[in-house]
Amino acid sequence: MIRLHNMRPRPGSTHRVKRLGSGESSGHGKTSGKGHKGQKARSGGSLRLGFEGGQMPLIRRLPKRGFNNAAFHKNYMIVNLSDLSAFKEGTVVNEQMLRESKLIRGNGAGLKILGGGELKHGLTVEADKISASAREKIEKAGGTVTLREKRAAQGPRVVQETAPAEGESEAKASSKKKAATKKPSSKKKAPAKAASKKKSAGKR
Repeated sequence: MIRLHNMRPRPGSTHRVKRLGSGESSGHGKTSGKGHKGQKARSGGSLRLGFEGGQMPLIRRLPKRGFNNAAFHKNYMIVNLSDLSAFKEGTVVNEQMLRESKLIRGNGAGLKILGGGELKHGLTVEADKISASAREKIEKAGGTVTLREKRAAQGPRVVQETAPAEGESEAKASSKKKAATKKPSSKKKAPAKAASKKKSAGKR
């Protein structure tokens, strides 16, 4: 029977430490398996991944074609229903509460609820996205789901049309509108060239 006083590691799970730089009698040769001189034979000497001795690396030699959407991909902070079951019934679960509970951390495009696990009591969930299965389970347990409003993308400014004042004709209102929207000229008109100098009538 195995007890604390007779516990041993499993045979083959432990190995002798490879002692480098202990001379030829260590069993690893004079250079300890590092070869003769060079950058990789020095302590702390290493090469980054993909380095090919200074020549143009393969990743730069290959042609690049097509479009990669990785730069525009949105990463959401994921929370499953099994994580929400720790909250009491009727709790309003939002991003701030999940951060305080250390269920999410870091920065992301928003909070997304997935339907992994079961929920036995009703909760009020506020998130940016939610899967169909998670919404169904939350509402079946007597809870509600509120999706946060998305920020409007900044587009070109739209000039609001104002109605003409009383007693003002439509022609006047349209002329005011054109004057307001007209871009100021960036270049100033050059002054007219000076007239040619008059020739002196008499000779000195």
